[in-house]
Amino acid sequence: MASSVVFLFPGQGSQSKGMLADLIASEVIVSQTFAEASDALGYDMKALVVDDAAEQLDQTEFTQPALLTASTALARLWSHRGGVAPSQVAGHSLGEYSALVAAGALNFADAVSLVAFRGQAMTKAVPAGVGKMAAIIGLDDDVLVDLCAKASDASDKVWAANFNCPGQLVVAGHAAAVERLMGLAKEAGAKRALPLAVSAPSHTPLMQAAADAMQDKLSGISIATPTCPVWSNARAVTLSDAASIREALVEQLVSPVRWTETIEKLGAAGVVQTVEMGPGKVLSGLVRRIQKDMEVASVLTSEAMDVAIAGFGGKA
Repeated sequence: MASSVVFLFPGQGSQSKGMLADLIASEVIVSQTFAEASDALGYDMKALVVDDAAEQLDQTEFTQPALLTASTALARLWSHRGGVAPSQVAGHSLGEYSALVAAGALNFADAVSLVAFRGQAMTKAVPAGVGKMAAIIGLDDDVLVDLCAKASDASDKVWAANFNCPGQLVVAGHAAAVERLMGLAKEAGAKRALPLAVSAPSHTPLMQAAADAMQDKLSGISIATPTCPVWSNARAVTLSDAASIREALVEQLVSPVRWTETIEKLGAAGVVQTVEMGPGKVLSGLVRRIQKDMEVASVLTSEAMDVAIAGFGGKA
């Protein structure tokens, strides 16, 4: 019987100092993955994640390769222990790169260098203080989209950036427009409107310079045909060829993350078993709000991974 398990890979916000420390210390395949990342990037990825002495883990250019490394290490350990290969993969924002590595479309060393470059390009695209992001809780998607239009003017604009789950959205854009949007959202009945500790207005047209830089960078990267369908954030459809993957990774930077739609489509296709293949449990919470009957396994410890592999069926 073919696998029906779907791997889900988290994006920024799931990182934490010390993530995977026990597995790095105890599992050779995990420590080897971190060593590969160190070789590709020229700094000690294990030290960054475990100790973070220089307090760099939350800086975008370091966060992105650290999360990709952690997610890839977990996916490799899953396979090494006899876990089934995924039938499909999906990643939230940055997690799309982890998904592409898991599906064999991107070489890990290429991917970890790519996302470090991506983080740098995103930081450079909009000067500090110009952009802002905010989480809006308790409004319907269409209401929020309308409010974004009302809060925007000729010089300052705000857009829906992440459709995370029903009633939980993230907006991004020029700081002044985001401030106006937060006020309008509260007036419209939002339960909360919270500014996020992120300066780069991700997944909006303000990231066009970063998208252009990534397009140039991706032109020199080999992309293989994935071993299973990979969900696109920007399109909320699966990708199965190198050309569409390359295009979607560029689109992703200037387009909203359509996570709610992606999980809904997986549910409609009969998917009931998913694994959050990364640190934290952000995606687990979102999935439960979108598809209450969809199981999401966490594999952050050796014991949890063994339980998930046994429950979802191994290779043997």
